[in-house]
Amino acid sequence: MGRLVRDIAVRQGHKVVAVIDPQAEGATSKEISKSSLQGADACIEFSVPEAVVENIKKVSALRMPHVVATTGWYKDIEAIKPIIKKSGTGLIYGSNFSLGVNAFFAILEHAAGVMDKLPEYDVFGYELHHNRKADSPSGTAKTIEQALLANISRKKKIVEEKLDRKIAPDEIHFASVRGGDVPGTHVVCFDAPADTIELKHTARTREGFALGAIKAAQWIVGKKGFYSVQDMMKDIIIQKGGGGGK
Repeated sequence: MGRLVRDIAVRQGHKVVAVIDPQAEGATSKEISKSSLQGADACIEFSVPEAVVENIKKVSALRMPHVVATTGWYKDIEAIKPIIKKSGTGLIYGSNFSLGVNAFFAILEHAAGVMDKLPEYDVFGYELHHNRKADSPSGTAKTIEQALLANISRKKKIVEEKLDRKIAPDEIHFASVRGGDVPGTHVVCFDAPADTIELKHTARTREGFALGAIKAAQWIVGKKGFYSVQDMMKDIIIQKGGGGGK
């Protein structure tokens, strides 16, 4: 993803002043520092969950706007928010920076609100990813799960593991499959005896993730506070103006 972000950024006319990676061939530096980020307007991070918190601390100490596209670190969000506030800079994070996926989230929230009024329909979902993906379920799946729970009042719990029992009426089963080179597919089904409604997002390539991350880097420059990619999407789609960080 880092190489893809670099290649697309250059293609769009941006100047990539640093590629920071402790191991990757072609990196300009192994560590985040004032010198390694000299001349940068914003940082885009695709790394590993274990590195995110320390990277955020280092980048915020340099008062550099930061796009965090890595998932799996969200238990530390509340601890990170005051660090960003104190630094006086901006950070935007998300489970998926694809503009299509975030449009899918908006559509899903509306659809779930409609289906909340139709108890005849049960809901379930699944996601597919390549065999190199480190986390399961994906961060995108987690976001989908929370959107369903927030908008369908009869559902109270997500079940992600294998089920060897009858599912409870207030549970949603969301499954994960890993294999091959699938960039990412997410499906939500609303099913009743008479018919099925299926919402599906399929990524053809990983370029959509990189394009969204670059757009987020442009959006976060000049802003202060802690933002989610949903804040950016609302700003782009609805407000056409500045949003407020947390």
